[in-house]
Amino acid sequence: MNQREFAELAAGHALGALSADDERSFEAALVAHPEWAAVAESDLAVVARLADMVDEVPPPQTVKTALFARLDAAPDAVDGAGAVGGTRAAAGTGAADVTGSADVMGASDVADALPPADAADSATAARPDVGARPDASSRRATRETPRRGGRAARTWFALAASIALLLGVGVGVTSLVQSLTRPASVVALERIEDAPDAQTAEAQIEGGGEATLHWSPSLGEAVLVSDGLPTLAGDQTFELWYVRGDTAISAGTFDASSASTTAVLEPGIQPGDAVAMTVEPAGGSPTGAPTTDPIVVISTA
Repeated sequence: MNQREFAELAAGHALGALSADDERSFEAALVAHPEWAAVAESDLAVVARLADMVDEVPPPQTVKTALFARLDAAPDAVDGAGAVGGTRAAAGTGAADVTGSADVMGASDVADALPPADAADSATAARPDVGARPDASSRRATRETPRRGGRAARTWFALAASIALLLGVGVGVTSLVQSLTRPASVVALERIEDAPDAQTAEAQIEGGGEATLHWSPSLGEAVLVSDGLPTLAGDQTFELWYVRGDTAISAGTFDASSASTTAVLEPGIQPGDAVAMTVEPAGGSPTGAPTTDPIVVISTA
């Protein structure tokens, strides 16, 4: 078994949908190649995280019907381990496996993802022992016959499992991708705004413009949204400060590619602090204290 074949089995194992034979092959491969364990652990972690991000919803019958119809019509997808039956079990045992996310994939999308019907019909015609849609008793008999086309069956299983996973966690994947690709400042601002003790204060920027400070004492976090910042030279940067009594504590530096920007301050804001912004040499103040007069000061008291 190569690593690609193991990865297919690891995906099925994470979904809890391997046949008994494939489960034994998966476990044997882990013993023979302990260095592949990270692949299986990663699949388990992804499935667990994504499953937690969506509510359980009954699967739409149209999607299941379209998927199963194409799988039943593909001879190579039927083997002794019950690839068709196993896929039905994988896709139908829980709402977390296939959920009604119409915005992600519908019945027509599933049909498009599977082989054309005429290809399946041609294969079926060439093998008269395989009907277009066997009844329940013939399916049971099929599952009791020796394995056929193991590699092709695993490929079919991987496809069906992937479709089930996409349907079941499509909304969760979208949310995850969005959360990972959004700027850190946007995520921090939303977190502060959702806090029960979220507060805001505004002040004018020297030379025009306005700055709004958003903070949460319970989180100890703050974000400064500025509009109308002055244009700096290439060897200058903006630096933020927590002014606590007579002491100024650096809260980080930032550069602005436009007059409007959102900057996240270093964690640690305390009740009564003022937040100030100065213009410093690139890299921040060389002394650890402001070297110029602030262009804006916002009090949190």
